[in-house]
Amino acid sequence: MYDTVIKTDQLIPHVEDKNWLIFDCRFDLADVDKGQRSYTESHIPSAIYAHLDHNLSSPVTPDSGRHPMPDIVKLNRWLASCGLTEQSQVVVYDDSYGAMSSRLWWLLKCLGHEAVAILDGGWQAWDNQGFAVDSRLPELHASNFYAELNDHCVVSTQDVINNKNSDEFQLIDVRTNERFSGKLEPIDPVAGHIPGAVNMPLMDNLDENGFFKTAAQLKAMYSALCESRAAENQVYMCGSGVTACHAVFALSVAGPGFAKVYAGSWSEWIRDPDRPVATGQE
Repeated sequence: MYDTVIKTDQLIPHVEDKNWLIFDCRFDLADVDKGQRSYTESHIPSAIYAHLDHNLSSPVTPDSGRHPMPDIVKLNRWLASCGLTEQSQVVVYDDSYGAMSSRLWWLLKCLGHEAVAILDGGWQAWDNQGFAVDSRLPELHASNFYAELNDHCVVSTQDVINNKNSDEFQLIDVRTNERFSGKLEPIDPVAGHIPGAVNMPLMDNLDENGFFKTAAQLKAMYSALCESRAAENQVYMCGSGVTACHAVFALSVAGPGFAKVYAGSWSEWIRDPDRPVATGQE
């Protein structure tokens, strides 16, 4: 079973394996249909497209962040339509080094499906190595999959407010340092971060070639956090609750445990102008 990282050469023998499901999670925040267009043109054989907005999120509301948690009934229905079973080995990939595909990895983990892995290096690694690609849509065989979400995986805005002074509750913001400090904000209307949060940019989880760092390297990176707080008391956030899953994944590779995600993240926090905002470094 692969439950964190899978390499391209480990995936090759299984691209046509009926017990394996591959999901293409390519997505561009600036062009929300680009990922699906790219998938239609070329993808890993038998891969199914997972749209961040349509399949992995709910519609935006006046009080929500940019990518609200998906409706669990609809998520289960979609996963069943793709043919997911309890025995399925799932592999997810994107072209942003796991930043998007980690959302589906995390959601499946929260549903209790352990056999799900992120393709290391993603689409670029597969394409650059000249492995087979396809433009055909896979033939799907629906299942009766259904699983309940583990609520302990997710933190709400009210949870953040209620625990702001708790020593056992640490917010870790994975956005770039420029966004965290408020020097630059290219996406959301307010710059800065939630007071008390610390910054660990998600790109630090990768090496210079865009592959995940080794378990030992990641363990060293996260050791200070894990020495002061158990993984279950660490809450990762980002702009909209998507790329925060990248850090939860990296922490799982490192081995300490499974952390939480603040699903609404920064884009939900700033919906209420009365909520405090900090700038600079913590």
